[in-house]
Amino acid sequence: MSSTDTEHRPSIIARVRESIAPRVFYPASAIILAFVLVGTIWQTPDPAEGEEKQTDFSVILNNVNEWITQNLGWYYIFVVFAFVLFAAGIGVSRLGRIRLGPDDSKPEFSRTSWFAMLFSAGMGIGLVFWGAAEPLAHYATPPYASPETEAAARDAMHASFMHWGVHAWAIYIVVGLALAFAVHRRGRPLSLRWTLEPLLGERVRGVLGDVIDVTAVVATLFGVATSLGLGAQQINAGLEALNIVGAPADATQTNAAQIITILVITGIAIWSVITGVKKGIKWLSNINMVLAAVLLVFVFVFGPTLFQLRELFTSIGYYFQNILQTSLDAGAYPAAESGYPNAGGFQAAWTAFYWGWWISWAPFVGVFIARISRGRTVREFCLGVLLVPTAISFVWFAVMGGTALHQAMGGADILGLSEAAALFSMLEGLPVTPLLAGLATLLVVTFFVTSSDSGSLVIDTLSSGGNLEPPKPTRVFWASAEGAVAITLLIVGGIGALQTVSIVTALPFSIIMIAICVATVKALSADPTVRLRRTPKKAEAKQ
Repeated sequence: MSSTDTEHRPSIIARVRESIAPRVFYPASAIILAFVLVGTIWQTPDPAEGEEKQTDFSVILNNVNEWITQNLGWYYIFVVFAFVLFAAGIGVSRLGRIRLGPDDSKPEFSRTSWFAMLFSAGMGIGLVFWGAAEPLAHYATPPYASPETEAAARDAMHASFMHWGVHAWAIYIVVGLALAFAVHRRGRPLSLRWTLEPLLGERVRGVLGDVIDVTAVVATLFGVATSLGLGAQQINAGLEALNIVGAPADATQTNAAQIITILVITGIAIWSVITGVKKGIKWLSNINMVLAAVLLVFVFVFGPTLFQLRELFTSIGYYFQNILQTSLDAGAYPAAESGYPNAGGFQAAWTAFYWGWWISWAPFVGVFIARISRGRTVREFCLGVLLVPTAISFVWFAVMGGTALHQAMGGADILGLSEAAALFSMLEGLPVTPLLAGLATLLVVTFFVTSSDSGSLVIDTLSSGGNLEPPKPTRVFWASAEGAVAITLLIVGGIGALQTVSIVTALPFSIIMIAICVATVKALSADPTVRLRRTPKKAEAKQ
């Protein structure tokens, strides 16, 4: 390289400045850094027995969470049900004929590969974390039935299916379909603002578009940080199950262990960003699927196989039989004998959290499924994304959750444990426990690394105006920010804080998603494919 080339080559700082969208990057960074600073600095000591805790950041988070779930829980219930109707309606309507790309474009990936990548997007730390924990939690504290009964076990699996079924993927479809249409059909950059171009027109290039992208960046980062916090808790539980580390003596040691875990794994993710090992990350993603499949098969074979199969088909039938009722259940008339006798208790503790979590993940997953869906029809996109990952989640819960429920109903002492420890407690009741526990821990670690790396890439893409190859320094920044937010949330209030921040950050983005639904219908209805097929019928009618 000549000295002239060196002189004219932009510096790293110049390349970063050129790549970012300053009106998105800086406001989003300021919001996140302010959260980290306030969360870590504004803390008060635990009160002595009999004294009230002084107001600090954790108290404020709890108050905000309580207000939103008590007053707006019905809103989350309604809006997510509306997203299900939107996704299914678009998929079966005449708009489903439109292709996500030029009319002569073909899918970039085979259907098998596409389904596998959808599985990879939906199968993450969250599903591993809650696979055994959620059914056990609902069995001990059911939404409708008396605790620790057969009816409670049925409700436990139904609630798990509800939270991880079509509702979650309908949320992703709202963002993913709008992005795929804007990017592949209309040639727009991969940025959330362009999903609202049919409504806002040229205003998406201005302040309104900046607000949309900033909201998407913040929501995505907190959604990813929530998953990283859950993953850190479960990695530590796995290390304890393997006797690699001892059980912490108190909450301070627990937090310290989780913080160390987040720092180490985030460091690995940053290393992958700096070295640019795309093959390594792709390799890890494939390892994720293989490890998940191996763990699933092991538990299926060595667990109560017949019970798992019965549980799967019974729960699928019960799910579809009651989907309308439970989709709109806002907790107005709770069952007195259940674990939530107060109005809205179950929805506030579980459903509102899940709907908020999925909404905060919608930009992340939406960008991913949009990028891999070029050439698909709208109908194939909607029905494939809605049904295939849902089916995989059902199988996962039937095997993992079904085994845990079978053990609990048989008298095993696995109730009342922490959510992070539930999976490993269930595995202790099976043969080759060390092998299974090691496999599960490794699975969480690989998901942790790939979630952090891919999450930072998506956030960087959004904060750079749609740049598919953002510079490494900004990816390092966002990967570090994800780890910092996860650590802050664990310090502030553990899993409760993780749930709270998902619900809070999802609120403004849910409003944007409603507008996206309207904009998508408008854009699809105006597409030449629909108009051309509709014109001959009108002409025949006039004749």
